[in-house]
Amino acid sequence: MNLHFFNPEIYHTRRSGLALSIQDGMILLAANEEVGMNYRDNAYPFRQESSFLYYCGIERPGIFLLIDSHTGESILIGDDMTMMDIVWTGPALTLNALADKSGIDRVISLQEGYQLIGALISKKVPIHYLPVYRGDQSFVLGKILQQPPEQIAQNYSQRLALEVVKMREIKSPEEIIQLTEAIRTSGNMHKVMMTTAKAGMTEANIMAGIRAECLRNNVDLPYPIILTINGQTLHNHSYSNILKEGQLLLGDFAAESPMHYSGDITRTIPVSPTFSGLQSDIYSLVLAALKQSIASAKQGIQYIDIHLNAAKLITEGLISLGFLSGHPDDLVEQGVHAMFFPHGLGHPLGLDVHDMEAIGEEYTGYEGELKRSSQFGLKSLRLAKTLKTGMVLTVEPGIYFIPELIALWKSENKFKDFIQYDKIEKVLPFGGIRIEDNVLVQDDHVQVIGPPIPKEIIEIELLRSEAYQ
Repeated sequence: MNLHFFNPEIYHTRRSGLALSIQDGMILLAANEEVGMNYRDNAYPFRQESSFLYYCGIERPGIFLLIDSHTGESILIGDDMTMMDIVWTGPALTLNALADKSGIDRVISLQEGYQLIGALISKKVPIHYLPVYRGDQSFVLGKILQQPPEQIAQNYSQRLALEVVKMREIKSPEEIIQLTEAIRTSGNMHKVMMTTAKAGMTEANIMAGIRAECLRNNVDLPYPIILTINGQTLHNHSYSNILKEGQLLLGDFAAESPMHYSGDITRTIPVSPTFSGLQSDIYSLVLAALKQSIASAKQGIQYIDIHLNAAKLITEGLISLGFLSGHPDDLVEQGVHAMFFPHGLGHPLGLDVHDMEAIGEEYTGYEGELKRSSQFGLKSLRLAKTLKTGMVLTVEPGIYFIPELIALWKSENKFKDFIQYDKIEKVLPFGGIRIEDNVLVQDDHVQVIGPPIPKEIIEIELLRSEAYQ
């Protein structure tokens, strides 16, 4: 297990702040359980639940953290490893030693924990817990809270969810260091793609080199690598295609930091040494949307407005290229542009690649009267709410030529007065282009985090020439 910790005082301050914000009963945070890949003893690599990490930093399955919201006292609940555990997995720090590293007040066994929580339940003391996103969490919490698993999914504390999001969405200087480290490694991974990919290779060949860069740094992936010539499929996890001249290669992949903070970077490159004319035109349009969005983001701006402005710029560009016609404002309002730009401009980033999404996008990306749209494309916007200094997010505009979507809309005569289907069909198959950076919101601007990762056409083509030397 990873033994990287912040200073114990950081965890103590986080827990004290959370207790102060609740001041009603107890807060229960559950660690993740190990999950069998195809049977119990053949487990997937363990990844701790992110809010549990945030409040104590301990990477150990099957434990709980109980925080008294009145006193701020924190109790670690769990059992130390048995000798049989040590025989198979090696020695590990005791829970008391781990508690010292995160400033936890005391440690009790699982049996004592069940008894303590049972007594709290009998006294009708409120016990706040976060939404669950895994089936095993429902059963584990159901056992300790004496509720059926289906009730666990319904009875989470909305108040706790809101307070945790409020704390976690503002990143501390220590967290920015971790994010910078993750993005630095992520950038090196993308340079591997840019300097090695060439016609005749499979996507898997290139993916192996990218993965190796992550492994060399002894860190893991925060999400499965997307590396595909079919970039029009937004989350494509197949690696079996052979690269051919004239295609585009979209890579959306990143590394975690040693403390599990996530990068999330996308670059799109030509398989050939240079972009074709149309590829260059579309790429330049996406890059312009990225730069405009970064330049306009700052504290106090709603991210939905930045998204809509990016959609308008993309629409204007597609009109100038002859793929759309009409007034850009009207096309964006009706969602015509979403045939080419069917996802949101970005999302929060932190300990999760879609930070805190396990708690719920209604808390992480929306607030107050701002609700998710039902319109195609806009409904996929994960972050819409007002930006605050200290938030970290992704900016990732894209343009995609999705043959299936184009064929469906054409068969329905959808937006037939605005979409030039005949011209679009002549350029198929095209693929997709997405460019993504990770930024820190400040008072009057946002800062792109980490060392620069090549994204200008001249930079990419210079690196692409190395692959063909």
